[in-house]
Amino acid sequence: MSGTTSRSGDERSYPLPHAGPDARFTGSLVTSVAAVPVGDGYPRLDCPADRAALEKTALGAFLYNPLEKRT
Repeated sequence: MSGTTSRSGDERSYPLPHAGPDARFTGSLVTSVAAVPVGDGYPRLDCPADRAALEKTALGAFLYNPLEKRT
């Protein structure tokens, strides 16, 4: 394998360690993720508080380990 590790079906890939800012976590990513439930008939995320909750609470908590603090 070229630099990848084989994972069993039981080993989780997420959350990732959170070592600081991640250039992949962009507004475009949040917009793309927000479009998925809208495509299934859920309301749009028009309120800034809803978008912030998706970005920080839901998506951020899924992607990154909130218990690991930056040093």
